[in-house]
Amino acid sequence: MSRRTAMQNISASPAEQSAIRKISLRLVPFVALMFFINFLDRTAISFAGPNGMNQDLGLSVIQYGLASGIFFIGYILLEVPSNLALHKFGARKWLARIMVSWGIVSLLFTWVSSIEGLYTLRFLLGIAEAGFFPGAILFLSLWVPARYRSKILSLFYLAQPLTIVIGAPLAAWLIGHDGLFGLSGWRVMFLGVSLPAIVVGLIAWFYLVDHPSQAKWLNADEKTWLVGELDRERVDVRRSPHHMGVRAAMLNGRVWMLCLIYFGFIYGLYALSFFLPTIIGGFQAQFGTTFTVFEKGLITAIPYLPAALALYLWSRDATRRGCRTWHIALPALTGAVSIPLAMAMGSPTATVAVVTITACSIFAALPNFWTLPTQFLTGASAAAAVALINTVGNVAGFSAGFITGALKDYTGTYAVPMMVVGALMLMSAVLMVALGTRRRVVDAAPLAATQQVLQGE
Repeated sequence: MSRRTAMQNISASPAEQSAIRKISLRLVPFVALMFFINFLDRTAISFAGPNGMNQDLGLSVIQYGLASGIFFIGYILLEVPSNLALHKFGARKWLARIMVSWGIVSLLFTWVSSIEGLYTLRFLLGIAEAGFFPGAILFLSLWVPARYRSKILSLFYLAQPLTIVIGAPLAAWLIGHDGLFGLSGWRVMFLGVSLPAIVVGLIAWFYLVDHPSQAKWLNADEKTWLVGELDRERVDVRRSPHHMGVRAAMLNGRVWMLCLIYFGFIYGLYALSFFLPTIIGGFQAQFGTTFTVFEKGLITAIPYLPAALALYLWSRDATRRGCRTWHIALPALTGAVSIPLAMAMGSPTATVAVVTITACSIFAALPNFWTLPTQFLTGASAAAAVALINTVGNVAGFSAGFITGALKDYTGTYAVPMMVVGALMLMSAVLMVALGTRRRVVDAAPLAATQQVLQGE
């Protein structure tokens, strides 16, 4: 019996059970809602582009791709400073500030009138959103002991695919209100998705609590257990013998292999997120089928509901068995084969079915991927490595938008850019096998264990 299994078999005290239940019901849904709004605002351009924005602003496919990807330049530049500010001012205030900031910038898209203005606002949106995702992960990690983080943060991560499941039909419904307030449908959509960020951000300022000791909704026994447990973990992390300097971690070959593995997954994620609505919009010319804007929104959502289920079940299996190499390499290989194949399908139904397999592959792998760094890094070195990996992922987000658009303009088809996606996901699969061979993955930390080291720094 593994150490983890033994720990899971220990009976939880009433205070422990009630504390975790309250956190699951009070904090996780609200932070997941924040993430839902975050990803919807980030990808709203994908719904606006093929539904009037590209035509109104005179955007070519490559210009649309650049507008999609330029977001990540601002995000990358401000990610580390934003995380440092979060430590200084507290997660509650800083996450609320981030939400209100990006909500205001997103609102300005309603009145954008030029290509240059679109580029500027996408860049500013990246600056405004910088630090939200790692900040949210860190915030939740500081609230629960390591053995509960897999459950808590897997539920949080579900917000990403569910954003498309719910957000795509919602965006399409808003776009259908063409003429409301004298605005084009795509402008109405930007108005509708930006206001919730401002409202929820203001609520977050008063709703969230930085530390369990400050939570009025925990009783004395729950606070005593939770604070004591988190303090013990902090001491254990500081005493860990597996130390590596920050500089050594940043130059470590294994860390850079993880960077490249993550690059392949994130490239695929954003290539789909930004261009799937446009691909679906092209079904009429390709297959002679006609869909309303709302029907296109529903079709866009189809791949992401199975992806959410795959994320949950695959992560649950990895938690039960311990994360193995194949929990990451197999989805990468499946995505590498499926996404180029999707462009060769002979009907909209077959295309969407194969794209669904790709979406399931990407989302099944991502939560399990984040269990890897802390298998050989701790302390400041792990924090630096996680930041580096996440930054490389954001570079992939920029590259996916720009390169996909450029290749579509050059070749006249999405077949070639989707082959690039397949090649990069194949790279992720090969590197993951190589990494697993070099150091066998027997038993991984939970999803957010990469973040537990941050609370001790």
